[in-house]
Amino acid sequence: MYQKAAKGWLKHFDFLIVDAASLQIALFLADLGYGDGQDLAVYGILVINFLLVQLVTVLFREPYKNILKRGYFQEFIEVGKQMLWTVLIAVVYFREIQGIQHYPGAVFAAVWMLATVIGYPARLWRKRYLKEHGVSGQGKRSLLIVTETGMLDEIVQKLIKNGYSRYHKISFVVLDKSMSGQWVDGVPVVADSSTVETYVCRNWVDEVFVNLSGKTPLSERLMNSLTRMGMTVHVNIEALYHPEGRKQQVERLGEYTVVTTSLNVISLKKLFLKRVLDILGGLTGCLITLLLMVIIGPMIYLQSPGNIFFSQIRVGKNGKKFRMYKFRSMYLDAEERKKELMEKNRIQNGLMFKLDDDPRIIGGKNGIGSFIRRYSLDEFPQFWNVLKGDMSLVGTRPPTVDEWEKYDLHHRTRLAVRPGITGMWQISGRSEIIDFEEVVRLDQTYIEEWSFGLDIKILLKTVLTVAGKKSGAM
Repeated sequence: MYQKAAKGWLKHFDFLIVDAASLQIALFLADLGYGDGQDLAVYGILVINFLLVQLVTVLFREPYKNILKRGYFQEFIEVGKQMLWTVLIAVVYFREIQGIQHYPGAVFAAVWMLATVIGYPARLWRKRYLKEHGVSGQGKRSLLIVTETGMLDEIVQKLIKNGYSRYHKISFVVLDKSMSGQWVDGVPVVADSSTVETYVCRNWVDEVFVNLSGKTPLSERLMNSLTRMGMTVHVNIEALYHPEGRKQQVERLGEYTVVTTSLNVISLKKLFLKRVLDILGGLTGCLITLLLMVIIGPMIYLQSPGNIFFSQIRVGKNGKKFRMYKFRSMYLDAEERKKELMEKNRIQNGLMFKLDDDPRIIGGKNGIGSFIRRYSLDEFPQFWNVLKGDMSLVGTRPPTVDEWEKYDLHHRTRLAVRPGITGMWQISGRSEIIDFEEVVRLDQTYIEEWSFGLDIKILLKTVLTVAGKKSGAM
């Protein structure tokens, strides 16, 4: 799922720092000029108010969108508007909500004018620096560049050597020549036209940039394969493609104008709300996990001595692996015995594993393992994964590495979002669904129709489902 947050203040955090510094300098000068010996504590409250209000206004106004494209006059207007919004909201909160009346309105008017005068040249300096030296900072995403031999030098110059380091990992796919294993200016060539689909399906790839000159045709089959796998695909405008049923928008990638294709587009505001919900839920879940550990931890140990937690490498968003945690509900040799039980797996092809009356569960039907699985108590340690950012409260269930290695191209759609503790599959009667293609269909529906309200609905249904199990057992 393509995340629009990269176009907001998270991408231009440096401009947020520049504006915050300008505003605080203006506040200091205005307070100094007022010269009425204000209480230091009151001044400190005002400083904090301005910082918090500035964060909120930046989040909802998105003042840094397309900032590198603005002219001098437009930038001056944008600086003035941003500072005005921040000062007005901070003053209203300072006076009306907190009831502090220490400063006259003229002081705040001076803060606005000084912040604009200071912030304008500061922004221009930062913009000039970025244009000359490239975007600074080490990214955390993986970019795969699909291109041809004649375009390699141009891409290196325009995208890589100019300091565009939004990405932690960059690699090439060359379509018109077999160059796998070679390096181009420190960037590896990892695949060619015959192996690109397999490489994307099996490796960590967040985004794909297709840049062709026209001499090498853009394969419709390749584009369909990439989008079916849930990839965020940037296509150079010269290789324009219109995949059916996908979200598209024109953006900038370095010095290129691209058409970005993805299963869905999430605005910064919605992404922020989802992450806030995850953090609040993660904190609450971790506290409950500590309580459960005190209660059920000894019970697990008594029936099966050993670690009360179980950890396993799972495959997360876009193929990035992470370690997932659970309360241990099975005996210590469960993973070894899994191979012996594969023939009894209810889901064909080994793409998931479900087994009736699993003999590996601690204590059998009446043991602690069966109890914590029935009420999903074994899942609670995953709230730590949510808090870390490996998972979300709502998403798709992360596959094991051996399951992931069996995926066909369209199965990879499930990895287009951050995996979740619960999701569409869980509230649709997971014990009854044994067709993996149905699981994939439900996950793709969630990705394409995602909204904050849908997450709330799934969470409520999850609670009702677990509560229903409890009342049924009683």
